[in-house]
Amino acid sequence: MNIAALAAGVEAQDRRSLARAITLVESARADHRAQALDLLSRLDPARQALRIGLSGTPGVGKSTFIETFGLMLTAKQLRVAVLAVDPSSARSGGSILGDKTRMERLSRDPLAFIRPSPSQAQMGGLARRSREAVALCEAAGFDIVLIETVGVGQSETVVAELCDMFLLLLAPAGGDDLQGVKRGIMEVADLILVNKADGDLKSAALRTCADYAGALRLLRRRPQDPDGFPKAIAVSALQAEGLAAAWAEIETLTDWRRKAGHWQANRAAQARHWFGEEVRRGLLNVLEREPAKGIMDQLGTEVALGKASPEAAAARLLGLLGKG
Repeated sequence: MNIAALAAGVEAQDRRSLARAITLVESARADHRAQALDLLSRLDPARQALRIGLSGTPGVGKSTFIETFGLMLTAKQLRVAVLAVDPSSARSGGSILGDKTRMERLSRDPLAFIRPSPSQAQMGGLARRSREAVALCEAAGFDIVLIETVGVGQSETVVAELCDMFLLLLAPAGGDDLQGVKRGIMEVADLILVNKADGDLKSAALRTCADYAGALRLLRRRPQDPDGFPKAIAVSALQAEGLAAAWAEIETLTDWRRKAGHWQANRAAQARHWFGEEVRRGLLNVLEREPAKGIMDQLGTEVALGKASPEAAAARLLGLLGKG
């Protein structure tokens, strides 16, 4: 594979080159990994897009929201990339990857690019190489990168380490009104969008939005937020209502963070976070190769037979690695 030509194609905004590049970085093959690192090193790191993470429970309307929101942005002549993570089967490892089908209108928009990726059992709602896919979309000149997580609930906070803006999409009358004060995903959301504020659900959506707005006031203010943030807004992806207001809030918060210096500080902290993640992944790969794999198998057998506790066996293994 000609990596130099592929990098040039990505930076020339060639969609086919971008698709091939994302396929390359997602590959688990060792030779492909080396090529992916070579490709990423050739791209201009100065190109930056607004990274928007989006999470929410299944059935809340994430795909409908992304399509309507994306079409609104492309109508403003903004180039939009959508990276959608689909859950992988724990048994077969397969994924449906049907996001292009669910976002049919947006997938036909020449200013939009949709790429579904399997989660491959990766925790936190993201695919393993989501960060590198984002970097490729930025190098391809997209103005906005929307990252849709799997949608599993309160544990999906990893996306906050990847995006500049994190949107949490909720459904009206979804349960306990005190849900809003729970720690976890609520604490990292920049905007809470209560979807389906239309038809018979509109009044329930407005009440739910008011409940969450009240709950947000109980949370400690974050240093990267101006007064009034985070906010809760009622929207209807189906009727395209409230989306312009949500975009205006995103722009306001983005501008404030840039001027206050939080934007680059956040990007630097994220880069450090992903450096640590790569080191941890590399260590796990080392443990999967001999001689560490043989030692792990031996200790695992001792744990299974009750001859050693998991904690003691892990301490022995780490001690042996430290001596090596």
